Amino acid sequence: AVLSLFYPNSIGETHLVLILRKTYRGVHSAQVGFPGGKVEIEDTDLIQTALRETQEEIGVPINSMQVVRELTPLYIPPSNFIVHPFIGFTEGTPLFVKQDTEVEAVIEVSLKDLMNDSNAITTKVATSYKIDIEVPAFVLNEQIVWGATAMMLSELKLLLNEVI
Repeated sequence: AVLSLFYPNSIGETHLVLILRKTYRGVHSAQVGFPGGKVEIEDTDLIQTALRETQEEIGVPINSMQVVRELTPLYIPPSNFIVHPFIGFTEGTPLFVKQDTEVEAVIEVSLKDLMNDSNAITTKVATSYKIDIEVPAFVLNEQIVWGATAMMLSELKLLLNEVI
């Protein structure tokens, strides 16, 4: 379960948070994604997993976050997981504290940048099954966001366009 967390920055502009994963021997090494992870025994449901993982990875207290809804679950072939993405928010500006063992950087993305169509691109990436494959992506804060995260961002953007 992962969480697309919206929040006001220090001047009241709406942002969402992404993470840059650490480099490691695995299929999602050094990729940009949402905070989240695997279900653990103490989790009562997938929402609890998304909230717990967000707290663990970027330091946002569970009791400060509210989940609004779930996005479409998405199968990730390289890791053989079904990801359950949720949309949430916090009313205050979070003080992010990254989990050094898993998170290389916290990426604060303005809603304005997400909604800017010029940030949607096509790029070539190396995947676990092919080198130089063309994929749809976003350029956000000088980071290339592709794969499942880009698909979830596209759905999120579509939903936001319906209410704006």
